[in-house]
Amino acid sequence: MSANPRTIIIGLDGVPFGMLKAFADAGVMPCTRAIIRDGFFTPMQSSIPEVSSVAWPSIITGHNPGQHGIFGFVDMIPDSYKFRFPNFKDLKAEPFWNLCSGQAVIVNVPSTYPVRPMNGVHISGFVSIDFEKSVYPQSLLLELRKLDYRLDVDARKAHTAMDEFLQDVDKSLTARIKAHQFLWDNYDWQVFMLVFTGTDRLMHFLWDAYEDPAHKHHDFFLDHFKKIDQAIAEITAKLTAPDSLIILSDHGFEKLEKEVYVNHLLASEGFLAFEQGAEPKPVNMASATKAFALDPARLYINQKGKFQAGSVSEADKSACLADLEQLFSSLEIDGRKVIKHIYRKQDIYAGPHLNSAPDLVLLADTGFNLKGAMTSKQLAAKGPFTGKHTYPDAFLLVNNKDLTADLSENPCVTDAGKLIKSCVS
Repeated sequence: MSANPRTIIIGLDGVPFGMLKAFADAGVMPCTRAIIRDGFFTPMQSSIPEVSSVAWPSIITGHNPGQHGIFGFVDMIPDSYKFRFPNFKDLKAEPFWNLCSGQAVIVNVPSTYPVRPMNGVHISGFVSIDFEKSVYPQSLLLELRKLDYRLDVDARKAHTAMDEFLQDVDKSLTARIKAHQFLWDNYDWQVFMLVFTGTDRLMHFLWDAYEDPAHKHHDFFLDHFKKIDQAIAEITAKLTAPDSLIILSDHGFEKLEKEVYVNHLLASEGFLAFEQGAEPKPVNMASATKAFALDPARLYINQKGKFQAGSVSEADKSACLADLEQLFSSLEIDGRKVIKHIYRKQDIYAGPHLNSAPDLVLLADTGFNLKGAMTSKQLAAKGPFTGKHTYPDAFLLVNNKDLTADLSENPCVTDAGKLIKSCVS
């Protein structure tokens, strides 16, 4: 192990500032409470949209999507209306570990599949498809299989067998911790990053268990965070005085009341049309389409010269944007506003990839979750999830207050990325 100062980053996917503070105050996470007491702890703004596929690239590069080029879990293939799934190959900015003079160990960071050769170890996080393309160097594959390492929780089980899902959550966490212990002890590293993502999975399916102490799975929910805190305690016990510890989340969470289908509204209001008799999906959009949405709530003007069958001219684009802003700003369900904020791309993104950005991004109000599916036959419904992502409710926790002197008063995920860069370079 190197004697030089080291940087350790721990990610808790989806954990909101208020939840971490509550768990620390209540003694559920005593080690985290001690770090908060002696360090720097603040709410942090997530990415826009507030999804892991955008937030984690912003954290590991210190850049906004206009610079790193990732705007969501799905995107359109240029000159077509076919979906593609951006991955680590599409990241246009360098991750911080490429700046590190020593070896880096990177474990379970979302949206870093497939792994690339690097100076150290990289095990990608969700969405990872092929185990062998998720691990570098490949000499680690045998050891990880011995540890029963899982790339992700099998969320499908939560839809049919909650007890099996919870067993998988627990086994995945155990294997993640064992892998961290092995890598910590067996590599001469300068930077170590470990992300826990079972937190996000639990909050999607069991937010009600968090809120209700009488819920049959409430204790499991708390125990999951206790085990993470114990892992953090093990790590802090091994730190030396010069080492930097950064703990953070990528977005927040809250109770989900209704899912709102953005494309259903666009279709019902004449902005989105499909070929006669065709299935409602992107490849079947008719030339009369003026706008469409991709998950979670990214709106694209079907502009001439940009899309294959674009119908909106450059001259008409401004009026179309204004009409969409009016439509969504006035949207109410059960007497409640659905949209908290509407962003134009130039207001939130900057960089060489701005042209690929959505024209508008919608931010949902409390309790509403925005969906980009085109097949829904109703505007709003309630699915299996009980929790949803929120903006701006992420958190940032740093063991050394001196490291945060240059942080803005209201830091965001890109600021966290810049902080990490300053520690490792």
